[in-house]
Amino acid sequence: MNYNGADGLEFGAGNTKIDPAVLRELPEGCKVTSTENHGVSFWAQTGRIDVLLRDGTPQSFFIKVSSKELGMNMTRGEFHSMSAMHNVLPEFVPRPIACGTYRTIPETHFFLCEFREMTDDMPDPHKFAALLSTLHQKSVSPTGKFGFHITTYAGNLPQFVAWEDSWEVFFAKTMRQALDLEIERKGPSEELDVLSRALFEKVIPRLLRPLESDGRVVKPSLVHGDLWYANAGIDVDNDQPLVFDACCFFAHNESDIKLGGLTHMYQRFLSITRHFAHSEAILSLLSSLAANELNRVLDVMRDLVQRYG
Repeated sequence: MNYNGADGLEFGAGNTKIDPAVLRELPEGCKVTSTENHGVSFWAQTGRIDVLLRDGTPQSFFIKVSSKELGMNMTRGEFHSMSAMHNVLPEFVPRPIACGTYRTIPETHFFLCEFREMTDDMPDPHKFAALLSTLHQKSVSPTGKFGFHITTYAGNLPQFVAWEDSWEVFFAKTMRQALDLEIERKGPSEELDVLSRALFEKVIPRLLRPLESDGRVVKPSLVHGDLWYANAGIDVDNDQPLVFDACCFFAHNESDIKLGGLTHMYQRFLSITRHFAHSEAILSLLSSLAANELNRVLDVMRDLVQRYG
């Protein structure tokens, strides 16, 4: 966990004291009535802040707190990601409010958003795919390219977000950065080196280049970036799907489909390229890398190189 503690400002146990930087982002004149731990994160401390507004109306907020430079970058990335999604489809995500740094505790950073009570049940696939396809269709890259304006993090791992004109180039650089981080964490592997060469020299061009050949283009769509069951829920108030913990960038919309396992339902709302069977195979690499399982990564790479190398 990338969290060093916040002495005197921990959530729960009757504590209602919060850092002035957080208080400044809450509604003016509100009174904090309680704090409590809420949710689970491998990389941060998460909590709920309950307040009474000036008129006596109760309101709640979700907060995520992390430490050091990595924590600052992660909370910024999440705020900008959730803001980008909220700007396109506000009913799909809790409203982001702020990110910032504690005034009273060094190197302690936070992300703050509205609190939405959710169940842990999987959202209805039909509703979920409809909202996801709307996000992909309505979003527009500000540069017309693939990437994002700030580094975002899948867990605690930085993603490649530099702007690129080509989906093939962007994907290849994404994979290169992810594999380099894997090698940095777990050491070099002769097999991984051999498979990587085949992946970049043969597999990626063979599978992705046709998407941008003979007049075909790939639209950069805003994607969640880490779409799986633990980052989605059902709003208790309206029974609608919600997603959170976004690490966005503009990519091929199929990135989210693969990670969300929504292929068949998604087809009802947004056409999938005829090359999806091929690109689905290579996008499975992203999900295996996100799972931080080297053996799984190697299995996927072996399969791709055998079939397409």
